[in-house]
Amino acid sequence: MTGFARGHGMCGAYSWTWELKSVNAKGLDLRLRLPPTWESVEGQVRNNIAQILARGTIHATLTVDRQGVAPVVRVNEAVLAAVLDTIKSLAGRLEAAEPRLDGILSLKGVIEVVEPDEREDDRVAAEAAVIAGVRATVAELAVMRRHEGEVLQRLLSQRIREIAALAARADAVPGRRPEAIKARIAEQVAILLDASNRFDSDRLHQEAILIASKADIREELDRLASHVEQAERLIAQGGAVGRRLDFLAQELNREANTLCSKSNDVELTNIGLELKSIVEQFREQVQNLE
Repeated sequence: MTGFARGHGMCGAYSWTWELKSVNAKGLDLRLRLPPTWESVEGQVRNNIAQILARGTIHATLTVDRQGVAPVVRVNEAVLAAVLDTIKSLAGRLEAAEPRLDGILSLKGVIEVVEPDEREDDRVAAEAAVIAGVRATVAELAVMRRHEGEVLQRLLSQRIREIAALAARADAVPGRRPEAIKARIAEQVAILLDASNRFDSDRLHQEAILIASKADIREELDRLASHVEQAERLIAQGGAVGRRLDFLAQELNREANTLCSKSNDVELTNIGLELKSIVEQFREQVQNLE
């Protein structure tokens, strides 16, 4: 399920911001982006998110700033000494102007700009605040996903009602009745016997019985009714039912395919094709559920 949430806060000199984005996925795929030196919070952050969300690709990004802390400029004495020794050794060997101070200081590694050392107690407090912050932010994301779920619940219920109505129409098609199938096959057999006397009438009769039994879709209609009942119960139940509904969508599609393959009536074939279309819409919407 899709969603977005942002949370931010302060803890002493630390300012932090969480951004969480959720997109559809079959399982829970958590992708974290943490600032350097903040890897210590990763385990608890993942655990907090997994306790609330069960499905979706979650992009979680943390940014942290230390405010009101002036940077410290340091000269790396060891690097500077090595640079000066190199300059002295080359002084009599090369025809070049003497190096200027700004040029020497601009060399990589000579000057370091760093933040003042952190106090351990301040850092521990900031990490605790960041972990609490992700817990509150993911709860906000879950609320947004829940609202989307309520909309999807209504859409899925509508699709299930349409599937049930199509199954009822298929059950009522006159052409699928045993007597109608028998009459149609008898007519075809009669045409074949009139065309040639080389056909074995007993063999044709056996084949006609076999065709009639294969054309019966009673089992498919019963399984469709069972799947519809299970889907209605899961949708009403709510919660993390996306995977179970996804499985039912596959079963519904299987029954719709079998119904089409067994059909020997134009009206029944049209119903089967419409049923396949509705089942596919149901399956696509189920992918958005947790």
